Amino acid sequence: MRLPADARSIDHAARLLREGSTVAFPTETVYGLGADAASQAGVAAIYRIKGRPAGHPLIVHVLDAAQAAWWAELDDRAQRLAAAFWPGPLTLILPRRAGAPAWACGRETTIGVRAPAHPVARALLAAFTALGGQGIAGPSANRFGKVSPTRAAHVVDDLGDSVPLVLDGGECEVGLESTIVDLSRPVAVLLRPGGADAAAIERVLGVALAVHEAGDTQAPRASGTLAAHYAPRTPLELVEPGDLAARAREWLAGGRTVAVWSVRAPLAEPAPGLRWLAAPAEPVAFGHALYDTLRSLDALQADRILVERPPAGRPWEAVRDRLGRAAATFTESAP
Repeated sequence: MRLPADARSIDHAARLLREGSTVAFPTETVYGLGADAASQAGVAAIYRIKGRPAGHPLIVHVLDAAQAAWWAELDDRAQRLAAAFWPGPLTLILPRRAGAPAWACGRETTIGVRAPAHPVARALLAAFTALGGQGIAGPSANRFGKVSPTRAAHVVDDLGDSVPLVLDGGECEVGLESTIVDLSRPVAVLLRPGGADAAAIERVLGVALAVHEAGDTQAPRASGTLAAHYAPRTPLELVEPGDLAARAREWLAGGRTVAVWSVRAPLAEPAPGLRWLAAPAEPVAFGHALYDTLRSLDALQADRILVERPPAGRPWEAVRDRLGRAAATFTESAP
């Protein structure tokens, strides 16, 4: 059931969570599939609905640092980052507090926590807390590994009636998942770029963030860090701007169809089988449009999606991360 996110439906959603059920709700990043993070049955329902591997941790959404401390050990670094960025799109990976429920931890000794900024998410957390809840486990409300939802309609398209209630709070403001920083070790590590600016995080910490390397066996597992993720159904390929026209012609040869997302049209002349959507030239706007556009490109049912590779540099880091993982799902590259 999809309902406008008014006070009545938010109160109903909070009661469903306390009963061990699931609800989908908007955050400033993407829509989340929520359950009581302290409920074994509720968290198990998230894994079942998403088809998510059991060892892949969830993020626990909380109202503030005080509520986060019910779940995790917050050192001085965590306190400073929470003060600077919460509520907002920053997830902290921290040592789980002794005695805190581990259902959302994916067998890790650490736990991911964040305080979302979206007014509906905060109202839901407040109503849930008033009923005795301590936090809402909330991965993206879609099938595991697929394109994240930034509208309530995306949740319904992906999960159908497997979720009892979808709170419709409109389009997500950021449109990309939260930045994830690992503070479970002495050196702060950027596990996933996202909605919170890494340079601003470094200014608060007073040190540079280490970058997660594939061979770092000590790093805790975290949401959205698999090599292949965020993938549409149609095979997607990242193409350098100078190679886009030639690559589009290769895919159009022999009557194939291709959908292209780029700043400029890939071909000067119209071509049967080519569908082109204009991409924003600015990183924040690109990130905001990313998942909604991938769904639109997917709906064209082309043989291949070609996306112009975004520029290098930190402002584009989160976008490049998501597109790289989406493209990694598909290994065949020849037309």
